[in-house]
Amino acid sequence: MSTTKARLIGALVLLATPSGCTTPGGVFLRPDGTPGPQECPEEAKRAMRYMKMRVGDAAWAELDANQIKARRITLYDGPIESILKEDLGTLEATTRLYGQVWTSGAQVVIRWYEAHPPDSEKVPICAVARLSEDQMRKLPESKPGMAILDGSTAAAYVVDAFR
Repeated sequence: MSTTKARLIGALVLLATPSGCTTPGGVFLRPDGTPGPQECPEEAKRAMRYMKMRVGDAAWAELDANQIKARRITLYDGPIESILKEDLGTLEATTRLYGQVWTSGAQVVIRWYEAHPPDSEKVPICAVARLSEDQMRKLPESKPGMAILDGSTAAAYVVDAFR
């Protein structure tokens, strides 16, 4: 193969490669560091149907089990343990939600992948933290890799895919 042809193939491969990167968990990151689209696994969809959780259902949750009822909380990129404050489908209040936090964008992104009800086994789910009116927006004093938020709660919304 000629050098010119090899360079052309190399350039085409680079152009076809997404400009973000992928996390160890397989989540594609956009160039700004926020998570890209991700499908909800079929196992989680089946579990949510069984637990009577429909897309769009929501319940209040304490975002960080270690900062309950704090006026301001600090979240870091990486794993998070949250707690439901009210029932969601057949998941009762005090159920633990396990997921991932991303703080790179203007707003914090939290995706939950597992629920651990009291006195039961962990089950797969797909849910996101949402608050309207920019309430998931990081405060200006936030540093890279972390986010400071006003308040410790958000709504946990059931989704069938992460967007």
